[in-house]
Amino acid sequence: MKDTQGRTDEREVDLQRVGIKNVHLPFQIQEKGGGFQTVLARVQVGVDLPRYYKGTHMSRFVEILERWKDQPSSSGQLEHILQDTRQRLEADRAHIQVSFKYFVPRHAPVSRQVSTMGYDCEFEATVDEDGVFDQVTGVLVPITTVCPCSKEISVAGAHNQRAWLRVRLRTVPGRFLWLEDMIAEFESFGSCEIYPLLKRPDEKFVTEKGYFNPKFVEDVLRDVVVALRTNPLVTWFEVECEADESIHLHNAFAYQQEPLPAALNVFRRDQRDLPEDAARRPAVALNGANGHRREGPPADRLPDVASRPPRD
Repeated sequence: MKDTQGRTDEREVDLQRVGIKNVHLPFQIQEKGGGFQTVLARVQVGVDLPRYYKGTHMSRFVEILERWKDQPSSSGQLEHILQDTRQRLEADRAHIQVSFKYFVPRHAPVSRQVSTMGYDCEFEATVDEDGVFDQVTGVLVPITTVCPCSKEISVAGAHNQRAWLRVRLRTVPGRFLWLEDMIAEFESFGSCEIYPLLKRPDEKFVTEKGYFNPKFVEDVLRDVVVALRTNPLVTWFEVECEADESIHLHNAFAYQQEPLPAALNVFRRDQRDLPEDAARRPAVALNGANGHRREGPPADRLPDVASRPPRD
């Protein structure tokens, strides 16, 4: 039969990624304790497409996933899947994203009753023609936050809410962090952890712990940033704390990525070590959600942080 995908395309446009997404398959995730957890994964897999091919062969992606889905999913396994994909599709680069709910047993803080809690996790990995493998691991961890301002100004009580820590990170090649360790560490940065099952003594404990440990989303984020900066295994991270505000219609959030792409580093305090001519170039920033670039004032015209008036 005719290979339509293999025909030449005359527009001469290289495509960065083509493939399939929203593929739901059972995957085996390796646990820290040595076992394996079967999860329902949502998978996206793709390759780059050279300008001289009209299309890719979508069925081959499914064939590859079917062949590998019953093998334990780990960094090494993802690399094998990507190498297989790159070779089968005759591509320079291959990419895979595996999202899943990972379940961890939780002990209530006082009664010690056990319940099961699910966390949204993901692996995102790429391999190129030189065999360079890159993986990002992500987790979404729920916490509670108690507002320090509310506590300070109120005669009794303080508003609190559920918040979410979204963390994505890269580690030193050949090293990794267990999902269980990541989840436990990030939970500790909230005003209090969240538990699926609480008896009355447990509820008293978490209420009081949160009240005596109030945190803004900024506090949570800074604690996480400091921890990730000092972790010798972490080479890059992106973290966001978002609170489902209980007394506001809006949500509050704080975000950090390190290291930042140089083009986004527009703070004057971060330019003090640059040559004078570089520091005077127009700053580049993103203009809102549409991502359009805008030219800002030269760095020497930016207001000094110390001269800004205090916020209310």
